[in-house]
Amino acid sequence: MTKEEMEKGFKEIWELFKETDRHLKETDRHLKETDRHLKETDRQLKETDQHLKETDRQIAALSKAIGDLGGKWGRFVEGIVAPGVERLFREKGIEINHIYPRAKARRNGRQMEVDILAHNGEEAILIAVKSTLSVDDVKAHLQQLAEFKDFFPDHRHRKLYGAVAGIVIEEGVDRYAYQQGLYVIAQSGETIRILNDDKFTPRVW
Repeated sequence: MTKEEMEKGFKEIWELFKETDRHLKETDRHLKETDRHLKETDRQLKETDQHLKETDRQIAALSKAIGDLGGKWGRFVEGIVAPGVERLFREKGIEINHIYPRAKARRNGRQMEVDILAHNGEEAILIAVKSTLSVDDVKAHLQQLAEFKDFFPDHRHRKLYGAVAGIVIEEGVDRYAYQQGLYVIAQSGETIRILNDDKFTPRVW
């Protein structure tokens, strides 16, 4: 091998080393760049996780607040209706002498809670009180009326009437309840009144 050939060979090997070194440096740069991106992604994921946890906390707090408000609103509505029950039904010829808000009973592992139970010696009135009265509320109350005497056997000898009350009554719901034989109680100024006219005949359960 001539001197020129050896120098050429060394030169080619040297160029290969330089090219390899360049590739290694480029690869190292890419790896560092990838590592930086991964760290940035990890930071963003942690930040997102913190935001999600904060959102979950806010949703939980809001749900609790809504639940508390619903409970307080329900008690507020019953506080308006219950004091007027005696007067309202005396005007309809039913003398009330016992009123029980939130009456509860259990039967075969099931529970029934009545918003307001009012009665005298011969008659009882089951009143469902809602802030906004809907058709579904009326249907649920009809089911409750059908099962009431099974849960409250002490009232089996009494004539049972049903009533629904609402601060807001959705359109047509008062007429539907009337047709089902229920008394309909609504807010009127600072007091309450029964909407049923003199032609109304209450259903007896």
